[in-house]
Amino acid sequence: MFQTRDSVKEPYSATQASTIAGQFRAARLSQAALSEFPGPLPRALDESYSIQDAAIADWPDTLVGWKVGRILGDLVDVHGTDRLIGPIFAGSLQRADGEAEQDFAAISGGFCAVEGEYVFELAFDAEPGKTNYDASSALALVGELWTGIEVAGSPLATINDLGPTVVVSDFGNNWGLILGKPVQNWRARLEELTCAVTINGDVVGTGIVTAFPGGITQSLVFALNCAASRGLPLKRGMLISTGAVSGVHDAKPGDHAIADFGQDGKIACHRLAAAQTSGQK
Repeated sequence: MFQTRDSVKEPYSATQASTIAGQFRAARLSQAALSEFPGPLPRALDESYSIQDAAIADWPDTLVGWKVGRILGDLVDVHGTDRLIGPIFAGSLQRADGEAEQDFAAISGGFCAVEGEYVFELAFDAEPGKTNYDASSALALVGELWTGIEVAGSPLATINDLGPTVVVSDFGNNWGLILGKPVQNWRARLEELTCAVTINGDVVGTGIVTAFPGGITQSLVFALNCAASRGLPLKRGMLISTGAVSGVHDAKPGDHAIADFGQDGKIACHRLAAAQTSGQK
């Protein structure tokens, strides 16, 4: 599905992928930052997803959805795609109580950011093995569209600096998801949806869903096809967080953020000083 590591003589072995996955998994569960990538850097997304798959297989929680992230610039040609995905687990999912502030925590010394996003909820199972979803067939599986904040996070502070292969390796740089309100009449408004994010009262990012190639619908299409190609077809009730409409905004301990979705409401959140595990009940 993606370009492979053809420039490297020795591709990752299953053992090597499992070892790296175990290092990331242990760091997340023990709330410990990593000073460097725990092994040789993957050169291709196929290798990165093999690490992610190994980590998902041994993660002590239920998979409830996926985040979609962007790949930008020249790296689109390098990797043969403009998107990536990472898992969301039940223990890292919060449902906002109206516009009351939701607390979250992340690993001290790691990476943490907030992103205003729109989140599809599936009403039907995807067809196992189907990897050719298009916009129409993908949207036919959807029941609701929600507002949301993805809490991006990793034990590795430099995860984004090291590029998409590293991002994919550690759960797509996902730490959690805060789910807001259902978007009313969303099918008629798919090209109108916006988001603005403030941190500590200052506007740090604004955006509209049409800024993405193919919009948020293409993010859903990508998630369906990518997950199915790995033997992880999406299921009824799963959530697909479709990408950072507002941008990616670093969140420090003590920061207060608000994602404003216009007529569809706001989500407020607060990063606590203490660390907590990601996706662990």
